[in-house]
Amino acid sequence: MRRLPVHGLFAAGALGLGLVVALQAWQLRAQDRLALAVQQGAAGAPPAGVPQARLAQALALAAAGDYDAAATAYKELTGATGAGEATPQASAAMDVALRQTALYDLGNLNLRTALKAGDQEAIRSLPLIELAKHSYREVLFADPQDWDARYNLERALWLAPEFDEGEDAVDRPSGPRERAATTMQGSQGDLP
Repeated sequence: MRRLPVHGLFAAGALGLGLVVALQAWQLRAQDRLALAVQQGAAGAPPAGVPQARLAQALALAAAGDYDAAATAYKELTGATGAGEATPQASAAMDVALRQTALYDLGNLNLRTALKAGDQEAIRSLPLIELAKHSYREVLFADPQDWDARYNLERALWLAPEFDEGEDAVDRPSGPRERAATTMQGSQGDLP
């Protein structure tokens, strides 16, 4: 009679381990489907409903030099509308890590495109640098410890520095300085 409880425990353990193996097999199959979708996305035809495949397509487009198509793909992944704002549905449904990656890559795409233009096209590349700074700031807003985005933002700020106009306008008068003679002894000079 002692064998029955031992065999019951063994059967329960084997059943539990069988369930774990089945779960692992199901997860492996899902990962294989995802890998196949990413390969299809990198080849140019991402399946619908797989944002990782769309990211792979955007990376492939950026590597091929197709700025407009890559930027559009990245913007779709970040949930940005034409006005640059994220729609609530897209933001809620989008994986946070995937959105962060897409924002960072969009910033890199804009910065690389601006740097390719060189010094001759510096004025035309300023909007791209500003877009890159905006993307990096969004990444840092969500994750302030992202050192790659911080470094790239610093580099973009080095290329197109920002000045606070408000403080400079208060410190310096906007018009020409007045010149007046003083009647005080031992003092010559202009009024500030």
